[in-house]
Amino acid sequence: MNTSNRRFLSAASLLLLVAVAVGYAPPVRAAGSENCPATLQHTFARLQDEKPQSLCQYSGKVVLVVNTASFCGFTGQYKGLEELYARYKDKGLVVLGFPSNDFAQEKGSNQEIAAFCENTFGVKFPMFAKSSVKGPEASPLFQQLAQLSGTAPRWNFHKYLLGRDGKLVDNYSSLTAPDNKGLVRAIEQLLTQPVPR
Repeated sequence: MNTSNRRFLSAASLLLLVAVAVGYAPPVRAAGSENCPATLQHTFARLQDEKPQSLCQYSGKVVLVVNTASFCGFTGQYKGLEELYARYKDKGLVVLGFPSNDFAQEKGSNQEIAAFCENTFGVKFPMFAKSSVKGPEASPLFQQLAQLSGTAPRWNFHKYLLGRDGKLVDNYSSLTAPDNKGLVRAIEQLLTQPVPR
């Protein structure tokens, strides 16, 4: 081993000892996160049991992110969202629901919300624990989507559409129903695109 190699190893060993002494640990990336787009590099508690779920599991899918509420004039959109999910899930669409009380229309517990969604609308698409979707308290995902689109949710059932590559394609107001022709056409077009390698 030549002198320059010994010096490099000594420096590397010293850095490792210092790192251990100060308690530094390199960040651990979630399994598969190297191929996970930035928009999906978030973890949320699942609505039903509050177990943490990485959104990276939806990499390569067309993703429709929706902030939801149980007591809103748009709550009936749950039915349309579930129909959209059922119709296209085998082709690669996933609908992700994020209940929020930011508009004072989701006051129940996570268990109450889960029961309401399943019993009233038969919701099977993934739902996550109640969180904030606007302003400084918004979850990192919704802050990111607001920054990318220039639009934070102004009400419940705002929709963000992501392509298979995780990039934001468009966003839709609460007034855009899940069966809106433009939204459905955009989803169908994105589903024809190949899954990124």
